[in-house]
Amino acid sequence: METTSMTSPHRPVVVLSRALDQAGDALAAVHPDDLGKPTPCHGWTVRELADHLAAAPEHFLRLGRGEEVDWSAGAGVEPAQLAAHFRSHADDLLHHWHGQPDDRVAQADWQSAELGVHTWDLVRALGRPLPLDDEVAERGLAFMQQGLTDDNRGPAFGPPVEVPDDASAYDRLVAFAGRDPRA
Repeated sequence: METTSMTSPHRPVVVLSRALDQAGDALAAVHPDDLGKPTPCHGWTVRELADHLAAAPEHFLRLGRGEEVDWSAGAGVEPAQLAAHFRSHADDLLHHWHGQPDDRVAQADWQSAELGVHTWDLVRALGRPLPLDDEVAERGLAFMQQGLTDDNRGPAFGPPVEVPDDASAYDRLVAFAGRDPRA
C-alpha cells in the first residue's frame, strides 16, 4: 500500500533530490586519470560528460527562470571543482522546485531522466560501481516514454535498445535512451 508521501504531488521533487545526490556522488568519484576515458555517450570522454553533468543543475535552473540556456556550455570550472559546482547549483535547483505550485512539479521528472541517464553513463565509464536509485530510473523512464519518439530523438538519443522484460530499472532507462546496457 502506498503511503501519502509516495503519492504526494511533490514526489517528483523528492526523486529529483535523490537523482542530484547520486549524480554528485558520481562526479565526486571522478579521478584525474579517468578524464580521458570513453563513455557510453558517443564521442564524449569522462571529462566532457562530467562537465556536461556538472552544468545540468545550473542549466535547469536558468530554464526554470525563463532564461536562455546554451546546452552545449559546460560548467566552466576545473575538473577537480566539478562536484562542488554541481552540488552548489543542485541546492539552488531544489529550492526553485520547492517554490513551484503543485501543478508544475511533475516537470522535475524530465530532469531526473537526464540526470539518471548521464549518471549511469558516468558510473559505467568509471568502472566503479555506485548505488543507483531505481525510482530515479523508473520516473525518468516513464517521463521519457511519454515524449521521446523516433521523430524527436535528435543526436542525443539513439534508437531504443531491446532489453529483457526483467531488466533492471536503469537498464530499461538507458536502453530507451539508446545505450546498450550490456555493452
